[in-house]
Amino acid sequence: METVLSSATGSISKLSSFTILLLFLFSCSTFTSTAYDALDPTGNITIKWDVISWTPDGYVAVVTMYNFQQYRHIQAPGWTLGWTWAKKEVIWSMMGAQTTEQGDCSKYKGNIPHCCKKDPTVVDLLPGTPYNQQIANCCKGGVMNSWVQDPANAASSFQVSVGAAGTTNKTVRVPKNFTLKAPGPGYTCGPAKIVKPTKFVSPDKRRITQAMMTWNVTCTYSQFLAQKTPTCCVSLSSFYNDTIVNCPTCTCGCQNNITEPGSCVSRTSPYLASAVSGPGKSSNTPLLQCTSHMCPVRVHWHVKLNYKEYWRVKITITNFNYRMNYTLWSLVVQHPNFDNLTQLFSFNYKSLTPYAGLNDTAMLWGVKFYNDFLSEAGPLGNVQSELLFRKDSSTFTFEKGWAFPRRIYFNGDNCVMPPPDAYPWLPNSGFRPVISLLQPVMFLASIVFLWAYM
Repeated sequence: METVLSSATGSISKLSSFTILLLFLFSCSTFTSTAYDALDPTGNITIKWDVISWTPDGYVAVVTMYNFQQYRHIQAPGWTLGWTWAKKEVIWSMMGAQTTEQGDCSKYKGNIPHCCKKDPTVVDLLPGTPYNQQIANCCKGGVMNSWVQDPANAASSFQVSVGAAGTTNKTVRVPKNFTLKAPGPGYTCGPAKIVKPTKFVSPDKRRITQAMMTWNVTCTYSQFLAQKTPTCCVSLSSFYNDTIVNCPTCTCGCQNNITEPGSCVSRTSPYLASAVSGPGKSSNTPLLQCTSHMCPVRVHWHVKLNYKEYWRVKITITNFNYRMNYTLWSLVVQHPNFDNLTQLFSFNYKSLTPYAGLNDTAMLWGVKFYNDFLSEAGPLGNVQSELLFRKDSSTFTFEKGWAFPRRIYFNGDNCVMPPPDAYPWLPNSGFRPVISLLQPVMFLASIVFLWAYM
């Protein structure tokens, strides 16, 4: 009987362990597929689909994308939106956007739909589109600013006329399998959810109308889905130490002319001009300047000066990609002294407070028409500014790397920091100088000890 009980207990124990393992694996898979940004916990792109009128075989809708991310924008060549129809819908016409393919519309006679694909892909129209093809918030080439930089331009809209879709709230079916590229992968979209109809206020604010039906789709960003390797790194230096801590070697990749010939070019190469204008230029294939870290962007933090009540930092952002310009770039820096930032030169600044009572994160971006454009690699491929901080006697110190940032994001992507033990140290403190003093003392002591017993 005891043997049976012990056997049963062992089986239950194994089953429990197996169940816990399955739950752990499931939770891991859930975490990797769900995007979460600790510095922007509620950041997302919300797609709102408003049915504004019915047609004989469907409806007319205005689709608007809102970029509620504080510091992540969508740059050229812009967003691409896709979905799958729930039934056999077609798109009769569009304003402010277009599908990339028409699909097979051979069964239609006379009036041909704009798109007959089951899974259409939509892109924004370019600036300069004729006015009779535009609606409000369209035609920006798919570019959307971040919510902090320019909330007035953090939305994009288009109008779509849908057929074979049902003509009442009960017969219309919401699309499914939404996808968003901005311009590449990285965004994961949830299912469409029917919400309260949107209300619209007339320009004179004397009348309110509402949509016939509204549904929302929420898309969140994950850097792990966007690219397999990092896109930026951080280097450090200071006035009190001659050491310049470069980005870690092979941070974003390694120079390998055997498996990937032509992936980088030296800035002193006589063939630089021909390489930049080579066959990869039209496809926006990256061409990096050959570096030890092989990152497209490097952010350098230099502790420049120390005053009695203040200290000064210089930030330099350098572009190493010969085929990429960064428009509307942004930088997010986390450091405990941002609660006492006194002055900022040539950059815009906004404090980010994702958690109440904690003011240690700042968003920086360029001044319009001055340095909001980070040019391709070369003599003009950098922007820089200086920050002046007021010292807090209870926390300020140059020891143990306190003066260096905790985290840096460029264009919403986390940059790779050097390891903490490589940070520039004060010349008269730290563990390493102690070792250098003890070594000659121990050597002399050993000589004296041996001489005494000779």
